[in-house]
Amino acid sequence: MTVEGGEPGGRKPFAAVLAANTVSIAGTSLTMIGVPWFVLDTTGSAGRAGVVAFCATLPVVVSALVGGPLIDRIGRRRVSVASDLVCGLAVGAIPLLHYAGVLEFWMLCALMAIGGLAHTPGMTARYVLMPDLAAHAGTTLARAASLFEGVSRGARMIGAALAGVLIALLGAEAVLLLDAATFAASALLVAAGVRGVRAAEPQKAAPVSFTTYRRELREGYVFLLRHRLLLAIVLMVMLTNGLDQGWSSVLLPVHAKDNLGGATDLGMLAAIFGGCALLGALLYGAVGERFPRRVVFTVAFLLCGLPRFVVAALVDGTAALAVTMAAGGLAAGMLNPILTTVTYERVPQELRSRVGGVSTAGCELTMPLGGLAAGLLVEEAGLVTALLVVGGAYFLATLSPVVFPSWRTMDDVTGNLSSSEPSRPSSPARPEPAPRP
Repeated sequence: MTVEGGEPGGRKPFAAVLAANTVSIAGTSLTMIGVPWFVLDTTGSAGRAGVVAFCATLPVVVSALVGGPLIDRIGRRRVSVASDLVCGLAVGAIPLLHYAGVLEFWMLCALMAIGGLAHTPGMTARYVLMPDLAAHAGTTLARAASLFEGVSRGARMIGAALAGVLIALLGAEAVLLLDAATFAASALLVAAGVRGVRAAEPQKAAPVSFTTYRRELREGYVFLLRHRLLLAIVLMVMLTNGLDQGWSSVLLPVHAKDNLGGATDLGMLAAIFGGCALLGALLYGAVGERFPRRVVFTVAFLLCGLPRFVVAALVDGTAALAVTMAAGGLAAGMLNPILTTVTYERVPQELRSRVGGVSTAGCELTMPLGGLAAGLLVEEAGLVTALLVVGGAYFLATLSPVVFPSWRTMDDVTGNLSSSEPSRPSSPARPEPAPRP
């Protein structure tokens, strides 16, 4: 099947990107559990775990800040493939150097930094491809966003569950080797499955110059800064992502190691959260369009934030935290389909890579500090205090949609935004218009 212009159509490219994202994110989940556990196991220091998290996430922000125009020029398919290959090599080198007895702490930090630098461009490239691939596959934008988020959540669940079991059976080093293999598989899926898709190839034919690059980069920043709703989203998610990084890279691993059943419970809790988030994303894709986005978004964020921190701090055992994370995961799964749909509706196709890169950078700006601050807070004030402080900050951040008026436009259909927000140019023809949740 082909679409107008001879470009490969049908569902194959859409399925290939979904599969690649699934494999890549499952591998990333292995790293998110395997690396903190490796650091805690070899050093016993929550502070060092925070330092590694800082080194892994700071380059993510840097690459997102400047990478948008490069994605368009190099081509989204090539960027996705190269990103996965570099990440695989960086992650795979950690256990190999450890087995050889030459791995120093600074080497671990450097390898995580290289992986972080390469990771975001690949994720952004696959993300901005989805509207075009969804159109070729004959599905609506909201359903494609929900499916994209659903498989991502499912991949996190699978990766987390595998990480917990494999760490217990084989050690953290085996988990990192498996992660390297998943990156290679993701690169192969995109290289073969998205070949010939026009939106995946280089978008700019003009000669490369610093002036042109700076102008294109500025376009992404200007669009985001002038769009009040998108800016509000980025600022809120920026805060919560930093706090989530502290939870996933330091607080939960330390809690599992000191108070729960170790790596197995850590993997189980992460898998429960991811599995319920998958259900939440699929549920929103099925019936979410019937409800106001802002209400669903606000309630979901309140449920997935503060409760897990409070329960981990004040309630003994794994069962209560597992139930809390199940409820929080179900709510969290509804968040990204809403945000993805809102972003796709409001950002024109020619700006998606640039705005996507800037948005990703903004959303991840506090992540380096989140893991570092959580590690230092645990060492200085103790785990319980750290959990309550971080949870309280999370609760304040999630009140944003209730307090600030810019969020009221979240339910506006495309083309009916307030006059103070930038209008959206006409988009290419789609099988059907994007629905209004």
